[in-house]
Amino acid sequence: MKKNEGPAAIQDYALIGDCETAALVSRHGSIDWLCLPRFDSPACFAALLGSPENGRWLLKPLGKARSTRKYRPHTLLLETRFEDPNGQVTLIDFMPLGTANPRIVRVVHGDRGVVAMHMDLVIRFDYGMTVPWVTRKSDGSLLAVAGSHRLTFRAPVAVEGRDLHTAGEFSVKAGQTLQFELQYSNSFQPARSRPIRKSALRETEQSWRKWAARCSYHGRWADAVERSVITLKALTYARTGGILASATTSLPEQPGGRKNWDYRYCWVRDATFTLLAFIHAGYHQEARQWKSWLMRSAAGSADQLQVVYGVGGERLLREWEVPWLCGYRRALPVRVGNAACEQLQLDIYGELADALHHTRTLIKKERAHFDLQVALIEHLERVWRQPDHGMWEVRERERHFTHSKVMAWVAFDRTIRSAQHLKINAPLGKWRAIRREIHEDVCRLGFNARLGCFTQAYGAKEVDASLLLLPLVGFLPPMDPRIVATVRRIEQKLLHKGFVMRHEGGASSGKSEGAFLPASFWLADYYGLVGRRADSRALLRRLLRVRNDVGLLSEEYDARTRSLVGNFPQAWSHVALVNAILNLHHSPGPAHVRSGSTRRSEAPL
Repeated sequence: MKKNEGPAAIQDYALIGDCETAALVSRHGSIDWLCLPRFDSPACFAALLGSPENGRWLLKPLGKARSTRKYRPHTLLLETRFEDPNGQVTLIDFMPLGTANPRIVRVVHGDRGVVAMHMDLVIRFDYGMTVPWVTRKSDGSLLAVAGSHRLTFRAPVAVEGRDLHTAGEFSVKAGQTLQFELQYSNSFQPARSRPIRKSALRETEQSWRKWAARCSYHGRWADAVERSVITLKALTYARTGGILASATTSLPEQPGGRKNWDYRYCWVRDATFTLLAFIHAGYHQEARQWKSWLMRSAAGSADQLQVVYGVGGERLLREWEVPWLCGYRRALPVRVGNAACEQLQLDIYGELADALHHTRTLIKKERAHFDLQVALIEHLERVWRQPDHGMWEVRERERHFTHSKVMAWVAFDRTIRSAQHLKINAPLGKWRAIRREIHEDVCRLGFNARLGCFTQAYGAKEVDASLLLLPLVGFLPPMDPRIVATVRRIEQKLLHKGFVMRHEGGASSGKSEGAFLPASFWLADYYGLVGRRADSRALLRRLLRVRNDVGLLSEEYDARTRSLVGNFPQAWSHVALVNAILNLHHSPGPAHVRSGSTRRSEAPL
């Protein structure tokens, strides 16, 4: 990346991480995004949302070279192979697990010939704004300090300061191995960092392999499932169990557009599908940790339940714009924080109740948190009739979104089921009456008789992708004529080049957002539920082909340009991938668990 060159295409990045934070590495050997010391901290490499002057770490051949890359099998260790006319080198990027402070290690190994290399390190704290003071220690390492931040850099080759960059050129011959290291620490603590052990590469590889071996799925798409669960693990904050929606902020949903949001937080909406993905892939410990994070975060007054929290359960996520960054390929504004934390979104009550119910039935039969669950649905009893901002977090006026009301129904349904499962004395008669009332309300007002299908909101004439969740959460049987007609309408109005858009008209403009990948997987789920297995497999194959070369997905896909769109990598897309494959190949899979159990509901269908 030249001085004024923009970032790579989103699909040209790969993820490395240590379950504390994560970095994005381009296929050209540039780390263009890194937040320290944790996922939602200010970035010290922010070239992804600006230029190289906003921070990056480039390590590549000096001249033109062809690059290919892959993850080492069953790990998050990234190998990028560069080949030029003079030889070939392999760059191994990884972050050791379980260290006191985050580290990035970059190993350059000469495969054949002699390759001239170039390194350019640009450290800019505070989202690319703050230039640190750099000093050299007696052991040759460099200290970059600004405020509370300190980075220690070690290189096995000579480097020098060039116009506020740290740069150097060197050659690597066949059989030679050079290791570079960058470590974060607080500047107000003693600088006692030591070079990483030479065994760190082997130990990190073994740790990831051991974790990946726990995956219980070994079917035809095992590699895709494994890569997705590894990605979900990499997006998990180890100290709390919270799972981020994404590692990035402000990668646009529309090229050059303003739909640029900070996804480095944990959404309650992701709760049940994430829980089921981990459970059915064999990762019960991760499911329990995620459930515990949910309960700690939700604890408090029921009327203060939020849509989104910080990775530690933080509630104050003030949204602000970063004026000194020009945005990913000029898409402004760049946002930090997320104002969705202040919205009313009724569906989250259903997600919490659903997650707790499945934890009790699939992992451990326990009464923990039932009192909190009761407090939440007692509050929901008072507010479910209100309009809300919906699962798409619209920033215009609130509406009576059909999906929101359905999830309010789920909240009561799953609470009733948990009380019965745990044999708890509860006001089941009252809860059943409310469940029935919500069900009748949705079927009367959310269903457009003229169109013959459910619609996005009460009184609306259009469908949206959230309606695919109605059969997946068991609100109505998958073969109910109203569901069949709704899915048919979605196929007519939302399918664009084989992928599902979020809204009608989403593909009508050259500047429209991409297809919504989680919803495309939901459609595959539905096909499996109704026996359209060939359609389900065909759609899954189409979706798997849009992953990038190392198996990662963003939130959306632009079929016109064949490019990934939105924050990256996106947990919800990978959760949906895992569930869709397990639903098709396991009986029962996650969708069957959610819909099958609820088809036995006492609510009128």
